[in-house]
Amino acid sequence: MKIHFASDHAGFALKNDLLAFVQNELNLEVLDHGATKLDQEDDYPDFIKLAASAVSSSTEDRAIILGGSGQGEAMVANRQAGVRAAVFYGGDLSIVKLSREHNNANVLSLGARFISLDDAKVAVQLWLQTEFSGEERHLRRIEKLG
Repeated sequence: MKIHFASDHAGFALKNDLLAFVQNELNLEVLDHGATKLDQEDDYPDFIKLAASAVSSSTEDRAIILGGSGQGEAMVANRQAGVRAAVFYGGDLSIVKLSREHNNANVLSLGARFISLDDAKVAVQLWLQTEFSGEERHLRRIEKLG
């Protein structure tokens, strides 16, 4: 499993910290789809599309995408076939766990302006370690997504 990362300027610093965490502490293979430099004028779709497209063409890979709120980023990701992006910007971690167990989310979109690095690390680790339940009712519902 490869973990694809992407962000715009608003998520740039948190993306770099989380990428290092996933690579060095969780020992997973990571790919950085940008932004690779801080540019206040960049556009999140340019980077998010690359990570989402990589996940779309793989049944094993996942992505962690970041922006100011994570909302627009999830919208871009969810336009790719087979991508199921869940948004998290802090709060109850049950959302992160359920996104994997029930929805088999393969993209986690984080709102960098609303979550601390420590909370993001906890959420990312939980999300990466949580398996899809595989229950028939969840499979049936995911199939209806198209």
